[in-house]
Amino acid sequence: MIRNLNIILIFTSVLMLSGVYALKFSIENTASERTALISQISDQEGQISLLKADEAVLSQPGYIEPIVRRHELALAIAPVKQEQFGSFAELPMRPVRQQAPNSAAMDELFLALESGIDPIDAILELEGIE
Repeated sequence: MIRNLNIILIFTSVLMLSGVYALKFSIENTASERTALISQISDQEGQISLLKADEAVLSQPGYIEPIVRRHELALAIAPVKQEQFGSFAELPMRPVRQQAPNSAAMDELFLALESGIDPIDAILELEGIE
C-alpha cells in the first residue's frame, strides 16, 4: 500500500515538475517577445519623429516658394488676389425678422391714455424721476 502511494507521489511530482518547467519557458518566451516589441515600438517612434521633422522642413514657405515659382507656368497658377474674395458690400443684408405687434398691449395702452393715465409717468414716479 505504501509502495503504491510512493509511486503515485513520485509520478505526481514528476508531472508537476514538468508543468513548472513548461510554465517557466513560456514566461521567458513571452518576456523576450515583449522586449522585442518594445524595441520595435521605440524604433518606430524614432522614425515617426524623423518624418515629422522632415515634414516641418519641407512645408516651410521658404522651401516651397522656389518650387512653385519654377513650375508656375506649367501648372498655370498665380498668387491669390484680394479681389477674388469679394467685399463686405457684396454680401446680402440679413432679412428683417418681422414680429407681429402685440395688439392687446397696444389696446390697453390706448385705453389708459384715453382715461388720462400715462404709463410712462407711472414708471418715472416709481423710479423717482421727475
